[in-house]
Amino acid sequence: MLRKPMYTVHEAAELLKVKESTLRSLINDKQLRAVKVGKEWRIAEVDLTEFLNEHANREPHRQEGSDVNE
Repeated sequence: MLRKPMYTVHEAAELLKVKESTLRSLINDKQLRAVKVGKEWRIAEVDLTEFLNEHANREPHRQEGSDVNE
């Protein structure tokens, strides 16, 4: 059973404010992990987050007192 949301290319493009063709290119170039269901691609929230983290220009901000090893 899936516990995390899966986005369509359209939904993910709206979230990121990019064109659907941009996401399709990233998927076809194997830069963004996606699953083909029928004729449509689905992108797991965790894969979208991982992609964004890999392409960020710096490490994410850590809150004071948070344990890095959690």
